[in-house]
Amino acid sequence: MASTHVQGTSQHKGGIRVVLDEHLPADHRLSKVYRVGAGVMGLVLVAFGILGLTHNIGFFDIGDSTVAGLNTNGALSVLSILVGLLLFAGMIVGGNFASTLNMVLGILFILNGFIGLGMLDTEVNFLNFKIQNVIFSFIVGIMLMWFGMYGRVGSALPHDNPYWKARHPDEAAAEERLRRERQGQGTGR
Repeated sequence: MASTHVQGTSQHKGGIRVVLDEHLPADHRLSKVYRVGAGVMGLVLVAFGILGLTHNIGFFDIGDSTVAGLNTNGALSVLSILVGLLLFAGMIVGGNFASTLNMVLGILFILNGFIGLGMLDTEVNFLNFKIQNVIFSFIVGIMLMWFGMYGRVGSALPHDNPYWKARHPDEAAAEERLRRERQGQGTGR
């Protein structure tokens, strides 16, 4: 497995601030999680959007038109397809981009859930949201955030994790020196 290297340093609060490379190595295990998360959520959203469009529902119709148990209209169907395609792009790119995209879209889905909740039974409910759409939006948002934050956030990240190394540069450097010394002793140098 390839290793992730530190890109550069800059001063931060009297100490050194470490900046991560923009991309994880293609074979890094975290990248697989980000890609799978983006791909699965993208597939669900594209399928929902296509099913909504095939029902020939008006673009801003407000009524009882449902697809897979969720209310929809043409606008929500097109928006679902666009967001799903964006998630597919994140799946293709992978790495930190997919992780960040998952987190940002997760937050937007949760905000959309709150906005949809506030628009229920009002005249401004142009996406035809009902309570099941709000719950779905919250669930998708939480799942996207989980996929995006996996391996980036936590109190027990392994020490070979690139995000742990970036947050603990002194400890990471000491562990790297110790690892090199052990390798040097093992080769008989």
